[in-house]
This record gives sequence, structure tokens and C-alpha cells, in this order.
Amino acid sequence: MKTTYFQRIFSCLLIIFLLFTGGVILIEQKQEKKFRIADLEARLDGYTEIIHEFIRQHKLNKDNIGKVSELYRLLPEPVRVSIIDNDGYVLSDNEVNDPVYMDNHLNRPEIMNARYASYGSNIRTSASTRQEYLYYARHFGHCYVRVALPYTMETRNMLKADSLFIYIIIALFLVALIFIYYVAERFSKSILQLKDFSSKIQKGQRIPEDIRFQNDELGEIAYELIDIFRQKENTQKNIEIEREKLIRHFRFSGEGLCIFSPEMKKIYANTNFIQYINLMTDQPTFDAEDILKDLVFKPVTDFICDRKRESNHTLFSISKNGKCFSVQVVVFEDNSFEIIIKDISQAEKTRLLKQEMTGNIAHELRTPVTCLRGYLETLNSFELDAGKQKQFIERAFLQTIRLSNLIDDVGIISKIEEAPSQFTIERLNLALLINEVRIDLSNKLAARRISFTSSVSDSLTVVGNYTLLYSVFRNLVDNSISYAGPNIEIHISNYAEDDNYFYFSYYDTGCGVGEQHLSRLFERFYRVNEGRTRDTGGSGLGLSIVKNAILFHKGDIQVKNRLNGGLEFLFTLKK
Repeated sequence: MKTTYFQRIFSCLLIIFLLFTGGVILIEQKQEKKFRIADLEARLDGYTEIIHEFIRQHKLNKDNIGKVSELYRLLPEPVRVSIIDNDGYVLSDNEVNDPVYMDNHLNRPEIMNARYASYGSNIRTSASTRQEYLYYARHFGHCYVRVALPYTMETRNMLKADSLFIYIIIALFLVALIFIYYVAERFSKSILQLKDFSSKIQKGQRIPEDIRFQNDELGEIAYELIDIFRQKENTQKNIEIEREKLIRHFRFSGEGLCIFSPEMKKIYANTNFIQYINLMTDQPTFDAEDILKDLVFKPVTDFICDRKRESNHTLFSISKNGKCFSVQVVVFEDNSFEIIIKDISQAEKTRLLKQEMTGNIAHELRTPVTCLRGYLETLNSFELDAGKQKQFIERAFLQTIRLSNLIDDVGIISKIEEAPSQFTIERLNLALLINEVRIDLSNKLAARRISFTSSVSDSLTVVGNYTLLYSVFRNLVDNSISYAGPNIEIHISNYAEDDNYFYFSYYDTGCGVGEQHLSRLFERFYRVNEGRTRDTGGSGLGLSIVKNAILFHKGDIQVKNRLNGGLEFLFTLKK
């Protein structure tokens, strides 16, 4: 016999409330009993404290432990008291005349718990008296004090939870039962009305304009169904509009995209896909399906045809005709699939540049580390005179400075490229900054007999980062000191400005460089003279830092040989 919706919902709600009520009663009874046991244990714990205090004050031990019987008569309840030593042997028990013959008690549950948690309790039958007790034991370091209440009917009733709560819950359940009946009947009426309405929609019958439903959630659903039914045509029209938007998105996307049917027939392909496949194949084609026949695409077709593949998508890299492409394949549940081609030539070039930089850094680190290791091994292995030791130590120190400079330079370049937002921007006086560079390098300038002249206006200020702008002038001056030769002049000036930029000139009167090197001076680790540069201890990154720092400040920098000798750097800084 088929049950009605009213019967089903009433039965379900009734079962739920029965389970809920039963669960509440069980949990409450359990918690009530737990609280009563805890209260009783607290009282027994007080007895153990009294007994232990009596033992401590009278300094009782194995020989005179019998004196504790004087305390037994003063206890307010008929409790059993046992004194047990740390080895588990019973020293005294007010229920046993001769405790010497009692079993070792270390394996008793309450003693085991007290041994590790300082106290323990258990309900069990005594092996000595054959009577059931509620035991409570506490460990006081030198002995265990155990008290026990006979687990009689009186004790059970003491631990039994109050029944008043059960009667209250049953009364509430009966009230809820009446409410369940009312709710189930109301929902049943709404369901029947909604079922009649859905049958009319399915049969295509006209929906009356004045149709009314009950003012509840199901009634709201019915009104929403009416709106959905009346908006069916508008929805279909909107789907077509969204489809057109999606096609336009594919058409103007920077990626090449093509969707194929399970039979490998083209469903849709944008213009970029056709353009990319012509770059990847030897023969020009306008049919997207031809790419699946080309050998360059064999890994893609193998993946599509593999029915045992572990994943429904994969990624390939294909290099062809000087370009590098990322090819992503996604296979759908119905075995149709899409191919997305992306030109990653620039990203691949960047990756190779980073890889090259990593190799260069490792190469640059190897020389000072090898030298430093050699100097230290010599100092460690040979007995050298004080002069030689000082010489080797100074050389090792110079190599550590070189390592430190290289690490600092690499850190600055990496930070400019990968985390430029971490540089603090502030208003700076360039004349003061250039003067700080001159002071910091005054010893080196004097040693090489180099004249330093700056005609930058004392009031010239720019908005930028102090560390980077300091690095610009510091590296330019260091470059002149290291490579331009002795007895030269260095000149810095801001020769012009407009609404957006300051224009600067930095030049020295040194030896300059060959024309073939000018275009590569700003490359990382590029060296005009490999041997000479290594002797100076430079990292090979100074001018690269200069260029990146200028670009960070939205400026530009160029370099040329001066007519009268030396190098001149022309650069701009945004106001």
C-alpha cells in the first residue's frame, strides 16, 4: 500500500524526535551519574587526605602502622580503608584481620591509575571480602591510601540520576508530537497543491492568472515555477546571447583555442589557433584538423587516443621555427576535447636568461671561494712567518669582500626585478647623495689620484629610492676607479631638464672601451677584459645594477666614448 506524503513526513519527524529525545535522556543520565560519582570521589578523597595527615603526623611506618586503626573509628561512614606500600603489599586493612596474606595490589585498577595519575577509582568485587566496592586510591609518594564504599543498593541509588528530568522530556515530546502533526498536515496540503500545478505545466495547460497558493515556502516555490515557465523564451534568448559572447571571447583571446568532437572533427577554432598551427607546421593550412595529422603533434594525438590515461588533461611544450609554444589538452567526459596553444617564447627566453644568470653567479662564486679555501688551507697546513701569515690573511679578507659585494649586487638586481614594491620611495636631495658617494670613496679616489667634480644643483630633488640612486652613482664611480686608469677626472652634472625629466651626464677622462663593447656594457657579468676585471674584484654586475635602477625610476641610460677619451653616461630621472 502506497503511503501518503503526510504519513511519510509525520513518520520521519516522529522518528527523528524519538531519537533526539532518547539521546538527550541518555546523555543527561550519563552526565548526572558522572557528576554524582565525581562528588562521591571528592568526599572519599577527603578521607584519604585525613588518613595521610594522620600517618604523617604520627610518623607511622611498617612497624607501627597498626596505630592507624585509632583513626578508623572516627570516620563518619562505614568505609573500608587500606594502606598499601609502593611495592603493592597491604600494610593495613580495616576489613581484613591479617593483611599479610593478601595478594599484591599493584595490578588493581585503582592502584594502577593512582600510580600514574596520582589518583584512581574503580567499581569491582573485592578478592578478599567477596563484596562489591567503589574503590578510590591516592598515591602520596611513600604509600597508597585506598578507601572504599560498599557498593550496596543505597550506594547505587546515591549514584542514580534523578527521574524528574525524564518526565519533563516526555511531556515536551508529547507537546512536540502535536506540533509535528500540525506541520506535517500543512506541508502535505501544500505538496498536493504543488503537484496539481506541476501536472498542469507538464500537460501544457494554461495557467490561470488568479491562481493562489498557501503562504508558505512551497507556495513560494510554486510562484517561482510560474516565473520560470513564463521566462522560458527569454532564458533561451539569453543563452544565445551568452553563447555569442563566449565565441567573441575565444575569437579575441591571445591564446589559440580549438574544440574538437569525439570523432576529432573541428567544432570551433579561433584565428590565433590557425595562426599558431601554421607557425608550427611546415605546410600552410587553414583546416584545424590538419594539425592532428602532423608529426609535431604526435604526442598530443597519442594522449587523446590513450583510453588508459590517468588524467584528463596534460601540457606539452613544442619548439618550432624559433618559437616555443605551450600546448594544453583537455579531454571531456564525452571524449570531445579542446586544444589551447599559447606562445611562451618570451617566457622561455626569460627562463633561459635566469638560468644563465644562475650559472654565471655560480661561476663568479667559484673563483673567490676557491682562492679563499686555498689561502685558509695554506695557513692551516704550513708554519708560515708572521709576514706571510698577514699576507695570506689580507688576501683571504679581500676575497670575502668580493663575495659580499657579489651577494649584495645579486640581491639588489633580484629585488628590482621580482619585488620592486619593497623599495621605499621618498624625496631625496641628489647633491647630498652624490657627496656621500664622494666621501665613501675618498680613499680610493686619492689612491688613484682621481679628481671628482659635481655640478649638480644643491636644490635638485627627485622622488625615488635612496639605496638604488646611491648604487647608480657608487657603481659609476667604482667603474671609473677600477678601469679608467689613474690621474683622471670624474665629472657629474645635470645639464638639462624639462617638465618630466632631469637629464644627467657622468663622464671620466680615462681610457674608454672599444666600440664593439659599448652595446654590451650593461649586460650582467659581461667583461671587457676578463683577466683585468677579475683582478679588481668586481662582480660584473655594477653597470647592470645602474641600468635597472635607472629603469626603476622610469628613466633611460646610454653610454658612449668621449672624443677626448673616457666614457660618458647620459641618463634621465623622472621628476
